[in-house]
Amino acid sequence: MKKNPIQHTSGSFSRRDFLRALGITALTVGGMTVLTACGPAAQSSDTSASSSSSSSSSSDSLSDSLKLGDGKTLRVGMEAAYAPYNWQESSASDTTIPIENVDGAYADGYDVQVAKKIADALGMEPVAVKMEFGSLVDSLVNGQIDIICAGMSVTDERAQSADFSDSYIDDEVIMVVKQDSPYANATKLSGFSGASVLGQKDTFYDDLIDQIPNVNHLTPVATVPLVVDGLMNGTCDAITFSSLSLPRLLKDYPTLKKVDLAEGEGFTDASNPDNAAIAKGQDALLAKINEVIDGISADERQSMWDDCMDRQPA
Repeated sequence: MKKNPIQHTSGSFSRRDFLRALGITALTVGGMTVLTACGPAAQSSDTSASSSSSSSSSSDSLSDSLKLGDGKTLRVGMEAAYAPYNWQESSASDTTIPIENVDGAYADGYDVQVAKKIADALGMEPVAVKMEFGSLVDSLVNGQIDIICAGMSVTDERAQSADFSDSYIDDEVIMVVKQDSPYANATKLSGFSGASVLGQKDTFYDDLIDQIPNVNHLTPVATVPLVVDGLMNGTCDAITFSSLSLPRLLKDYPTLKKVDLAEGEGFTDASNPDNAAIAKGQDALLAKINEVIDGISADERQSMWDDCMDRQPA
């Protein structure tokens, strides 16, 4: 739900409009029409062999269209440092997958649970590949990973390099301050004029900060924990943060609070969906992934999210 995001300019359409323009909606796998030829009941062996070869070729082609990577191991790109979406663990459990490039480490989180469902539908074994968020799209294009499940949102820039699935959870960007902050009772973005605001590098959270008039836009940091540390140690006056992750943040840091911006006085479009991404040009595969995502009911999504919030590291 984030990252290397849309540039907001006057007169441009919103992220929601962009998603609709892309046609990011569920697709149906199938629709293949099989034609049978009319003719004599008896066929020569050559014709039979040709028909068999054609059928086998068609089957192989369909199978290949639903294949990611080597067809056995699904390499899932993520930073494994963005709880509750994804984080690193030192031991295996029913909710984890191995981190391929970190010895003895495992990944857990909401993205991981969705990746496991996708891998299961494709008949593959998922493994996480841990890397900086800003490297994920390039790594996908270069074939170092097969899919991104990392709290990433589709943007116009990213859509030029990768194809994105339907959203598998919808978040929103909010602002968080200390309870005793002079900005704690702000009701509009203009109330943060002159404030030092911090976000995460290569993310939508960082990009939106420029919408605040006369803001002191601090150099973004690499991870969400570092963003929170910046607020706690006084490096900044406010941070941008995930609305869905707020309850756990306030539990761990009770001196913080969400800033309640009035309707129409916040960011132009604070919506922050979570989309999976694969290399471009794999339409049948994208349809299959959307089928998996659409099969996760709203109740199951909420249950998965709540479970991840409960077990994420402090």
